Amino acid sequence: MKKTLLITVAAAAVLAGCASKGPQPTTYDFGPLGAPLAAAGGAAALPAIVVADVSGPASLDSQRMFYRLLYADARQARPYAYNTWAVTPLQLMSQRLKARIAQAGVKVVSTSDAAGGLPLLRLEADEFAQNFDSATQSSASITLRASVFRNHKLVDQRTFTRTTRAPSADAAGGASALAEGTDAIAADILAWLAALPKQ
Repeated sequence: MKKTLLITVAAAAVLAGCASKGPQPTTYDFGPLGAPLAAAGGAAALPAIVVADVSGPASLDSQRMFYRLLYADARQARPYAYNTWAVTPLQLMSQRLKARIAQAGVKVVSTSDAAGGLPLLRLEADEFAQNFDSATQSSASITLRASVFRNHKLVDQRTFTRTTRAPSADAAGGASALAEGTDAIAADILAWLAALPKQ
């Protein structure tokens, strides 16, 4: 009886060891902020600005990481089985864009602390995706619509799009390219804000 029990325990330990060698869950974010954006030179002259959180479709309000196979069925968003975002893509973009704007010398105010007279920046994500052109090549595609309001009136609106080649055809490459694309759009937004009329 003891021998049978020992064999059972040993077999269970071997199976557990095999199971632990399978794919391990991995969580991604955008990484450290890094150096200030090169294209943000004139942004420091901007006044303080209220920056709302990025809004977007329900698919971007989940921590799941999705990709599309453009060569198979571009209409189908597929989730990675073992990879997730640390927070939702909408939160990742909100945090990164606010941090980049503040890093450029602009005073960033949240909507809950907004004071009268400050311009308001609203951001809406239309696309945030890793797309595979082939089994070995992918890129990140981001489209963000930005609107500036002053005293409840629309000052200007612009859509920003960036496509960034991923360094590898996997979740890690997608996360890296999406972070790089978000930073590039932040630079575009800063340049646009700096060119807007101050009154």
